[in-house]
Amino acid sequence: MDESSPWLDTEQQELWQDLLTVVIALPAALDRQLQRDAGISNFEYSVLARLSMAPQVTMRFSELARDCDSTLPRLSKLMDRFEAREWTVRRIDPSNGRYTLATLTDKGRQKVIDSAPGHVAQVRRLVFDPLTAVQRRQFGAALSRIAETVRQEAAGGPAA
Repeated sequence: MDESSPWLDTEQQELWQDLLTVVIALPAALDRQLQRDAGISNFEYSVLARLSMAPQVTMRFSELARDCDSTLPRLSKLMDRFEAREWTVRRIDPSNGRYTLATLTDKGRQKVIDSAPGHVAQVRRLVFDPLTAVQRRQFGAALSRIAETVRQEAAGGPAA
């Protein structure tokens, strides 16, 4: 099929179906492992991990929600649960009172540390182990280009 066709060609369709499998099934597989081994969801781990990597283990709610592909209400409900477990604390941003900050506590950091080995092993097993070093570099380059286009689209820019 040519570029003007409304259909994907065979190669594009196969690649697209493989990508859909990864986009749909990989988060579910990561979720199962984290639920089983750490008692948290993939989303919960993602929020804790992002906070653990932030300067002073603190982020504005709006940035954390964006980075974790969450709405503010969903993140707020999660923070309620995290605060009950003493994994995070919330406070008003002293530099701009219109924002709320989320900070990872020592207990929250320990939860990330305890959860990471099983999660990392699962990511390696499902994503990196099936690939050679050359394939990982090629995949990284291709994925980076796709991610940049998607980021631009999400930011309201041109869809390359």
